[in-house]
Amino acid sequence: MKLSHINKIKSNITIYSDKKTTNLLDGTYKSVYKGKSMNFENLRTYTLNDDVKDIDWKSSIRSGDLLVKQFIAEKKHNILIVLDSNIKMSADTYSHENKKTLATLIAGTIGYLAVKNGDFIGFIYQNQEKTIYKPFKDNLYSLEEYLCNYEKTTFSKENKIDKSLEFTYKNIKKKMIIFIITDLDGSNSIKQKTYKTLSSIHDVLLINIKDNFMFGEDIYDIENNQYLPNFLLKNIELNKIEKKLKQDILKETEKKLKQNKICSISISSQNQINNKIIELLEEHKYASNN
Repeated sequence: MKLSHINKIKSNITIYSDKKTTNLLDGTYKSVYKGKSMNFENLRTYTLNDDVKDIDWKSSIRSGDLLVKQFIAEKKHNILIVLDSNIKMSADTYSHENKKTLATLIAGTIGYLAVKNGDFIGFIYQNQEKTIYKPFKDNLYSLEEYLCNYEKTTFSKENKIDKSLEFTYKNIKKKMIIFIITDLDGSNSIKQKTYKTLSSIHDVLLINIKDNFMFGEDIYDIENNQYLPNFLLKNIELNKIEKKLKQDILKETEKKLKQNKICSISISSQNQINNKIIELLEEHKYASNN
């Protein structure tokens, strides 16, 4: 099997990361779940990206250098990626990149980090009337297969990401780290009960792919399969209403996430992926330590 997606992910990490960012991406992933399934291994010199809670003060005083405790995984983590398959995911982002392509690249980057660090990766998404569950694997060939299958998915006009998450907590009986990749409409459609049920058992993180606005030129309506007429695109009042509506939805969604202590970030282009994943993992790590 050709690892087309994997090679693209590696290339994306190289193009949009300097050495420091690449090390941060890898290091942040390794350290984010300390205290949950990590065992002490040894001591090493403190760096700016380390958690001050890991400093071993007694050893630091004896050695004269600032030292931190280094941990290793006691067992592998189960990383589940839940992908939105609503037809709106076929549209463009705020940065004019295809949302489905971007979702695939984000999922692949997370999956690549997981496999690289010895963890298991699984996928869940909807394909027409079926819930597709790709079981946990720990190799790049399975990840490539999962990404290819999602890319071939037939998207639906009905938003079913809540159905995917309901399937998750009803059928998968193991501790997981769940990444939800969706857009504003998808995150808003997830029920409060679903967020609460998942976050009470698992680590849940949400990645929002930013929508384009309904203004400009050549805006295509995915749901109705047509370009929007110019009189709508240039209507100032209509644009104000659209912005206000999206802001209200965003506030309501953020409220639900905050109530359930779920960290989230927004991405609109592939050059943001690496830094935004670092940001999300760091935010989750900080929230978990408090």
